[in-house]
Amino acid sequence: MKENVKQGLRVKLRYLAKDQDLAVYMASVAGGEVMPHQGSYEEKTVVVENGRDRVEQFSLERQGFQLLKHVSKTSDYFDDNQIADIYNNEIQNLVLETTGSSRVEVFDNTRRASSQNTRKKKQVREQATTIHNDYTDYSAPKRLREILPDEADSLLQRRYAIVNVWRSIAGTVENYPLAMCDAESTDTVDLVAVKRQARDRVGEIQFVTFDSKHRWVYFPKMGMNEVLMFKTFDSAQDGRARFTVHSSFDDPSAVKNPAVRESIETRCFVFF
Repeated sequence: MKENVKQGLRVKLRYLAKDQDLAVYMASVAGGEVMPHQGSYEEKTVVVENGRDRVEQFSLERQGFQLLKHVSKTSDYFDDNQIADIYNNEIQNLVLETTGSSRVEVFDNTRRASSQNTRKKKQVREQATTIHNDYTDYSAPKRLREILPDEADSLLQRRYAIVNVWRSIAGTVENYPLAMCDAESTDTVDLVAVKRQARDRVGEIQFVTFDSKHRWVYFPKMGMNEVLMFKTFDSAQDGRARFTVHSSFDDPSAVKNPAVRESIETRCFVFF
């Protein structure tokens, strides 16, 4: 039976298994083979709501994410010069306007593709299919010290956040859209800090254990003139969203032989 996209989808998402402490996130190398994460995991069937009917109700401060219209002047997202000279400035301005912050520093761009052939050809990473959040109370300040070492001591005295901006770079997304978990439906006991092992750096991310109260949302058929902005860390501990759990998923409503999903996600330090 065809899934009712308007009502939402029943999909399988990959959670961290409960009561185990051996998990390690194994970061892939662009264009290389996908490394399986260490630890035990379990697939759970959840309902992922179609968020397009109430886009205006989502915010970074409450749910941790929001969908925005954004037209870029970038013509080639694989041209590093265009990314540096055009795209990063566009994203910086968009995040400044959306968050009302005083300063935004772009510090990373990650390109991904859902096809191994495309990943090898274009030297990009795979789509993420294990539920996670990118930063923890340990790794966020650590990353800030790595990126802005001369200013870190003073910057860490004020509120700061890390915001990701995700967009399709190859037409309409036909499969492996992002699923976002409403931050108001997650609890700190659901979030498990695990080591992130990369070739050149060791960090820490959060994996997630299952709870039936988790509320999942996605935005079907995202195009190249819109972005999904989400907050992966906030130093403020006053009740606003601090971490935004997310993953991609194999869409049961996708057309036969869907186009390869290609995307870019831009990470920013945001200072208030």
